[in-house]
Amino acid sequence: MTEKFTQFSVGLTGGIGSGKSAVATLLGELGASIIDTDAISHSLTAAGGAAIPEIATLFGSKYLTPDGALDRTAMRELVFSDQAARRQLESVLHPLIAQKTLAEAKQANGLYVIFVVPLLVESARWKDRVDRILVVDCSETLQIERVTRRNNLTAAQVQAIMATQVSRTQRLAAANDVVVNETSLEALRTEVERLHQRYLKLAREKQSQPQSQKS
Repeated sequence: MTEKFTQFSVGLTGGIGSGKSAVATLLGELGASIIDTDAISHSLTAAGGAAIPEIATLFGSKYLTPDGALDRTAMRELVFSDQAARRQLESVLHPLIAQKTLAEAKQANGLYVIFVVPLLVESARWKDRVDRILVVDCSETLQIERVTRRNNLTAAQVQAIMATQVSRTQRLAAANDVVVNETSLEALRTEVERLHQRYLKLAREKQSQPQSQKS
């Protein structure tokens, strides 16, 4: 995955608990094609998923659930304590995710394409492939509150996850656009609709460019 996408495309990212999925859902309702790399990863590691045989070979059946899916809790504990294991898992998943992402992008027929990539800033290859980077932002305190409530994790566990991601400052520095998600869904919807209008304009402009200028 090195070429720039031909469609007008936006890489959507944000820290855990920031509200990436909510923003993606709203943009999808407005007509964007949504390609969620987390959802792709989940499909690859579900029972019968394409990544399961190699994961089983590398890590053993103790990291699978009884029905043959990835045991996410066990694997999360392993990769947060063992960097070599983390790299092994990434070496399995990243090529498969890239392949599936590209296939979905070729089939996308929305007004423009939103790629939801939790670790977009950490992965330098993404910033040169999309036209804009959209960061969903909120305070770190709110991130911890949301994730502890949603995922039944302790604050310490959430902070450990956050420590594996780039800082809020680094993420904001990489952004072309920022949506602040700290209040209500209606406030978020207003911000997203404003962005949607901007993206429609940019998508039309890109569509009108000669083909040689789009790559």
